[in-house]
Amino acid sequence: MKFSLGIDAGGTYTDAVLVKDTDGSIVATSKALTTYPDLIRGIRDAIDGLRTDDLDKVSLVSVSTTLATNTVLEGTGSPVALILVGDHPTKGTYPAKHYTMVTGGHTFDGEENMPLDCIAVKNFALKVKEFVSAFAVSSFFSIRNPEHELTVREIVREATGLPVVCGHELSQDLGAYERAVTATLNAQLLPICRSFIDSMINEIQRREMNARLIMLKCDGTVIGIREALEKPIESIFSGPAASLVGASYLCGLDTCAVIDVGGTSTDVSSVIDGVPEITDTGAVVGGWKTRVRATRMETSALGGDSQVWVKSKHIFIGPRRVIPLCLAAERYPMFIDKLKRCVIPSRSSLDMNIQPARFYIRTGFEPIELDEFETEVLSVIGNEPLTIEEIASSSHKYPSSVILDALVSKRLIQPIGFTPTDALHILGEYTRWNTQAAFIGASHLSRLIKKDALGFALAVKAKMVHSIAFDLMYFLLKDVDRKGIEQIINGEFPALFKLNMPVVMLGGPVTSFKEDLSKIIDADIRVPEHAAVGNAAGALFGKGIKRVEIFIRPFSISEPDRNYLVFSPSGRQKAETYSEALDYAKRIGTQIVNEYMDDCGVSKHNMDIEFSQQLFSPEDWKHAPLETKIVIMAVGFPKGKNYS
Repeated sequence: MKFSLGIDAGGTYTDAVLVKDTDGSIVATSKALTTYPDLIRGIRDAIDGLRTDDLDKVSLVSVSTTLATNTVLEGTGSPVALILVGDHPTKGTYPAKHYTMVTGGHTFDGEENMPLDCIAVKNFALKVKEFVSAFAVSSFFSIRNPEHELTVREIVREATGLPVVCGHELSQDLGAYERAVTATLNAQLLPICRSFIDSMINEIQRREMNARLIMLKCDGTVIGIREALEKPIESIFSGPAASLVGASYLCGLDTCAVIDVGGTSTDVSSVIDGVPEITDTGAVVGGWKTRVRATRMETSALGGDSQVWVKSKHIFIGPRRVIPLCLAAERYPMFIDKLKRCVIPSRSSLDMNIQPARFYIRTGFEPIELDEFETEVLSVIGNEPLTIEEIASSSHKYPSSVILDALVSKRLIQPIGFTPTDALHILGEYTRWNTQAAFIGASHLSRLIKKDALGFALAVKAKMVHSIAFDLMYFLLKDVDRKGIEQIINGEFPALFKLNMPVVMLGGPVTSFKEDLSKIIDADIRVPEHAAVGNAAGALFGKGIKRVEIFIRPFSISEPDRNYLVFSPSGRQKAETYSEALDYAKRIGTQIVNEYMDDCGVSKHNMDIEFSQQLFSPEDWKHAPLETKIVIMAVGFPKGKNYS
């Protein structure tokens, strides 16, 4: 009997699920805390938590991870150099430590606009090679003719021996600036992705699993390791994509909205007729607009581990993640005693960082670019939780909110505080960790809004439910005014939203929110079995999908019945007749999808390939089409290493 293993390394938790290949049934699940930046430790803990003797029978391992997303968001990618060929936009900046622009590039028809300046390329590569780990190259209209990008790659590789990312290999869409950004971010991720995949392969071998490794992309499809190593940028936002695929599989629904309540955020998205809804434009990550196709989603910085804070008798949740009090009490032996004795700050000093029951600990990140005030405060914070008063008594500088905010933003210190997870512990709806710590924290905070601990917990839960309801409706009602949605959610009108689409909830404690959500939104709301590890299931049940677009155009409109140009991801090709052009397009497209699907582990007998074409010609045109768009799409499910 063979098994498959799905893993989702999320922002807070890493989930694992073991599935029997014969019938797709889930036989074991596990959750562990994500260990960042070294995700492998958390993945190892999650796999160990499965407590099974069947790991040696695993033939397929599929992973979704926040690694690429967090790297871009934090700006911690490897230093790279960017070579722009041709007249690129200069209005925006590029995420490259070094970049240059050289002459070259092509026209819309793939004709050379200007000769490539090979000497300038080589001189730049030699100049910066000691300061970067990879290069990116983006040539103007390389989607019509990639010759200059390919030439640059050869020159740079020969001169430096470093990897080179070509823009045309990542996107065939128009948009020179976005394609250059995408190539640069992808280059930044190459060493990090290589290290992660090598670690995953070592872990698989250490456990004696004869298994194929694949990864989930941000559009809900899977990618083979060869492609994952070359195009790690495509794994950004794979977590929300995993929730879509997992929800669809666990509930057996081809169409549904999905609410994924994680530790760090809540993501809302949808799957229609078995296909995740994709953004009309490329994904935006860390402020950089890319050409990466990703699932359309609405994300709010409210999760189970979001900070709960009070000011002016009001409760606020988020946007930052903190370590819940209930979890801190499990990690630190003397924490309960400290929590009981913590001082309540004055009402006038309260803000997001200065709160009752708020502690700070040091992270493993190395400090850079700190001023003297930040350096002084950081020097007294160690591996044991400290209150602001304790930090102040050991430091020559008072830890103002500005200093704390800067240190948290630089990921040098981690707050501990009250969270929605603590509220659910008090209500008895989720009791994985220390309930006493949650009660003590709520008692401190509740005094400031004249409630008891139970009332405070109920108010926090209600605020979470209202936020989830708003996120769902704001996602579904794309063109409806935000304020109007808020007013209906808050009960300001005698009306309720009614949905004709099922809603699936995923996440550890979502059962606690289902009933309250149904009082605000009239819908078929479902919490499937194994909802707590839905993303890990999604990582495993993603389809292998490859879509290739190829264009055919006559070389000259004045001679429309001879000499054709075929534009494909493999480059520009010439054909004498329209029939030859069609044959070549279908042949090269089929070759591309077959190679991609083989890398994903999709065998030919387990794959469907569809061909479609659109013809574009003026009225009364009596020749072969002026432009032909051919789409070749292959769909199939991966199989393990031992399957043919």
